[in-house]
Amino acid sequence: MKTYRRQIREKILQALYTLDLRDVDTESATNWLLTKEIMDDANAMKFFGHLMGCIVNNREEIDRYIAKHTFNWDMSRIAIIDKNILRMALAEILYCEDIPPKVSINEAIEIAKKFSSTDKSSKFVNGILDAIFNDLKAEGRIQKSGRGLVDHSDTKMQKTESDR
Repeated sequence: MKTYRRQIREKILQALYTLDLRDVDTESATNWLLTKEIMDDANAMKFFGHLMGCIVNNREEIDRYIAKHTFNWDMSRIAIIDKNILRMALAEILYCEDIPPKVSINEAIEIAKKFSSTDKSSKFVNGILDAIFNDLKAEGRIQKSGRGLVDHSDTKMQKTESDR
């Protein structure tokens, strides 16, 4: 059976939560979460390992982006779940070339709806990720390749306007 990325993202969120609450290493935080289904799926394990590694190895940079866009909020005041959802989505946006940023943002919003304690969390996650994404795009930091990763909406709009 194919393991879906949403399931893996949810497992990563649980691992990040464990890392925040307990004094354990990454391996201890993740091993108990890896089901036979995930471990038997080479692509799932590759995605899990890559994304988890990106979050852990680039956490300072990721947290700087979050802190920059949560103006009146100290990082310690952001709910642990929301902070880790933001970290995961940003790691995808920054370090997973094959995932469109809009997919990363939409997945983060859906996971926030499922795991966060308030209804406002999904809106908070959406707003922060959207602001960071726009900054990253303006800075030229978004490096995506492959099918469906190029936003053609600007081209369509220009074409439509010139047709008038």
